[in-house]
Amino acid sequence: MAYDIDNLDHRDPATLARAADWVRRVLKPWHRAEVRGLERIPEGAALYVGNHSGGPYSGDTFIFCAEALAAHGLSAVPYALAHEVFLRAPGLRQLLSPLGAVRASHDNALRVFRGGGKVLVYPGGELDSLRPFRQRDRVVFGERRGYIRLALRAGVPIVPVVAAGAHATLVVLDDMRWLARALGTDRWLRLKALPIALSVPWGLTIGYVPPYLPLPSRMLIEVLEPIRFDESAEAADDESVVVACDARVRELMQATLTRLASERRQR
Repeated sequence: MAYDIDNLDHRDPATLARAADWVRRVLKPWHRAEVRGLERIPEGAALYVGNHSGGPYSGDTFIFCAEALAAHGLSAVPYALAHEVFLRAPGLRQLLSPLGAVRASHDNALRVFRGGGKVLVYPGGELDSLRPFRQRDRVVFGERRGYIRLALRAGVPIVPVVAAGAHATLVVLDDMRWLARALGTDRWLRLKALPIALSVPWGLTIGYVPPYLPLPSRMLIEVLEPIRFDESAEAADDESVVVACDARVRELMQATLTRLASERRQR
């Protein structure tokens, strides 16, 4: 089947249910994962905002979505705004489209919101998911604030989803942003990091991290209270408002990640 990466109708509930069952039987125990705060998920349209970890793996994403499905049904499972490069990769489109992955764009997100659905974004993208291991307990969004503009324009709440431990499934020694700039991948592939990483079974790799066996790092995932902004849709064009809203979200997520990371170390 040919999948259109902008088509919302490719999401298949039966495929999602089968995937969620596998995730709960295999990935969740592998990572001794605990998902908290599922009762905080609101009804109706909302924007999940997460910290991105683990390179191309994103096991925390699958675990969160499986638990959200079990707790609230399909309405709580988000469409995921994914990087076009990955959705166009051979095999990945066929794998991810039935699970609800669509090309990252505000137009696609707004269509989901109009239908009362939820969207998941990782504002930090590869800057966050490929950050050096020494920064594993940091939220790295860079200067990316488009998610705030999206929430303001759509008038939907932001629901932060914070995961600790997901970035210990591989070891990124350095994100090599300078190499991405030198090779131009930050322009023609929109990839700003080409990391040096250690993974199983590949050992040391430079650049794209191939699919790897994730280390059994314990994951703590927490859904926070929805953040509702009082500003109107027009505020999305006011940079000072956008910066202030972004700071509010980042500070809350960082405080939560610091707390969860500390808890992981104590056990």
